[in-house]
Amino acid sequence: MSVPDRRVRAVSDTAVTRQTAQDYVDRLERRDWPGVAGLLTDDVVYEMPQTRERIRGRDAFLQFNVEYPGDWHLRVRRLVADGRLAALWLDVRVGVEQQDACVWLEVSDRGLISRIVDYWPEPYDPPPGRAHLVERW
Repeated sequence: MSVPDRRVRAVSDTAVTRQTAQDYVDRLERRDWPGVAGLLTDDVVYEMPQTRERIRGRDAFLQFNVEYPGDWHLRVRRLVADGRLAALWLDVRVGVEQQDACVWLEVSDRGLISRIVDYWPEPYDPPPGRAHLVERW
């Protein structure tokens, strides 16, 4: 592949990744579970380093979000994409509590999210009731 071809591919990958990241947040906010599912690889991996939890697979990730308690809302403050990687700075609100979160996404060559890493401001113990979906490290 020539240098101009690689540049075109990188620009194309970045545009797809940026749109996928924005769609991911928009669909989560709307609770559009079929729409979220359409953005994920079957074997997507979701990690939360502060709680040391990992969820493997699209179905488990969707179930985790469907079951997540509270009236939560997401808004993108900043989205940066480069090739198949994206970083999001999110304004997260659960009830009246507001937090910042950083989300890192990896997108496959098919334009689907293959890895999600959510970083929260402080480490915390995970709430009960999701042990059936997660592995701890």
